Amino acid sequence: MRRGRIFLFLILIVVVGLALLYFAYTQFLAGGPQVTPETPLTDVYFAAQNIPQGTTITQEMLGTFSIPPENVAEVMFTTGEENALVGQAARFALEQGVIITSSMVGDAPAEIAGPAWAVNIPQGMVAAAIPTNRLSLLGYGVDDGAHVNVNACMLFVDVDPAFQAVLPNFTSVLTGTGFIENQLPVLSVGALSAELPSRQGRVELDPTLQQPFYAVPSEAQRPRLVCQMILQDVVVLKLGNFETSVPSTDPNATPSPTQAQQQSAPDIVTLMVNPQDSISLNYFVYSGATLNLTLRNPNDTSRFAAEAATLTSLLTQYNISLPSRLPYATNPRVDILTPPVLPNDAVTVQPQQQ
Repeated sequence: MRRGRIFLFLILIVVVGLALLYFAYTQFLAGGPQVTPETPLTDVYFAAQNIPQGTTITQEMLGTFSIPPENVAEVMFTTGEENALVGQAARFALEQGVIITSSMVGDAPAEIAGPAWAVNIPQGMVAAAIPTNRLSLLGYGVDDGAHVNVNACMLFVDVDPAFQAVLPNFTSVLTGTGFIENQLPVLSVGALSAELPSRQGRVELDPTLQQPFYAVPSEAQRPRLVCQMILQDVVVLKLGNFETSVPSTDPNATPSPTQAQQQSAPDIVTLMVNPQDSISLNYFVYSGATLNLTLRNPNDTSRFAAEAATLTSLLTQYNISLPSRLPYATNPRVDILTPPVLPNDAVTVQPQQQ
C-alpha cells in the first residue's frame, strides 16, 4: 500500500515536471520575441558648415547622416551621388545642418541670373529702396532680415484748382481806360507791387465800429501735417549698399569707393514689398514725405488698424486742452521749444600739452 502511494507521487512529479518544461518551451523559446533583421539606412548629404550664396561646393563642406530609406526624397543627394553635388554653386545661403536638395544648387555660379541676392526675394515681391538716416533706423538697430513697419509723414496745403498754386492768390488792379461803341469796355490789369504783391483776402465787419474792412493774411499758408503707418511686417533685404566687388584679401589694399561707402553710416535701406507698394514708396519719396521704420518681433505677424495722426486726432486721443488766453504769461517769451542743455552734454576740450 505504501509502495503504491509512493509510485503515484513519482508519477505526479514527472507529469508536473513535463508540464513545466512544456510551458517554459512554449513561452520563452518557441513563443519568444522574433529577431527582425535591421533595415539598412541611407546616408544623405547636408551642409557641414555655413555655405554663402554663390559659393562652389567642395567635399570638405559636406557631411552625411543616416535616415531610413522611406524618408529619403528624390531631391536629396545620397552617398554615391557626390559627383552631382561637388562643384556646383549654392543658389541660396545654406546654413550648417541643412539637408542639401537639388533646388538649392546649380551647375555653376554663372547659372544664377542677375545679382546673387535677387534669389532671396520671394516670388511676387520686389525690392524697393528708400532713403534713411540714424533716426529712421532706430539708431541703426535695423539690420538685414529685420521685420519692420513703415511710417510716413506728409504736409498738405490748399491750392487753387485752376492755377494749382498755393492759396491765397495774389491780387492785382483792374482799371477801365475807356469805351468803344458797340464793344466791351477797355480794361487794363496791373500788379499792385512787383516787389511785394498783395495776397487775396476777405471783407470783414468790425464788430465795434460796424465798418467793413479788407483783411489779408499776415503770412503764407501753413502746411498741415499728417502721419500714418503705410506698411506692416516688411522684411529688410539689405541695409546700406550692396557689395559690387569681391573684397581684397590684401590688408594693405586700398578699398574701392563702393566698399568705403559701405563701411560708413548707411543712408539707404532696401525693403521687400509687393509691386503696388513699391510704386507707393516711390511716390512718397519723390513727394517729399518723411519715412521712418519701426522694428517689430519677427515672430509677430499681427496687423494693427492704425489711424492717421493729425493735430485734431492727437488733441482728441490724448485729451489735450487748448490753453486759455490769460492776462498774464511767463517770462522770458518762448516761441520755439528748445531741449535744455545738460552739464554732461557739454564737451570739454583739453588743451594740448607742449
